[in-house]
Amino acid sequence: MEKKLEKIKALFMDVDGTLTDGHIYMSDNGEMCKAFHSHDGYGIKNILPKTDVVPVIITGRDSKIVARRAAELGISKIYQGVDDKAAVMQQLFEQFNITSENAAYIGDDFNDANAMELCGFTACPGDAVEGIKQRVDHVCKANGGRGAVREVIDLIAQAKENR
Repeated sequence: MEKKLEKIKALFMDVDGTLTDGHIYMSDNGEMCKAFHSHDGYGIKNILPKTDVVPVIITGRDSKIVARRAAELGISKIYQGVDDKAAVMQQLFEQFNITSENAAYIGDDFNDANAMELCGFTACPGDAVEGIKQRVDHVCKANGGRGAVREVIDLIAQAKENR
């Protein structure tokens, strides 16, 4: 696994169920709330840049909350309202001049499966759906929205440090 992680140049992340715990809270007037874990945020903002890995958010939902969180963390590559995550990733592979072996993906559900197939390293939170857990290289100990993304970032950072 460490050999795969050494080659990573882009980390593609799902949001609901991965960067968040998957709960979507809605008020009577339609305001939505999501909770993000500070460990994931620290990893994205402070550890990932030292590894020369570009963080990318690709999510099926469209949310101002996600845009705000991405801006806080310095994530400039954010794609919301995406039905075909794999198609967006293929375009980004060209833009970043990378191949699948340079891409990592963390997601939690079947809408992530096609995108995962394009990546050299895949992971999911510990509470991902069973069918995704069976497909990935690494099932995180942490659940979605509880540090799973940080766990993957730490694995990447460690592999790059040890090369």
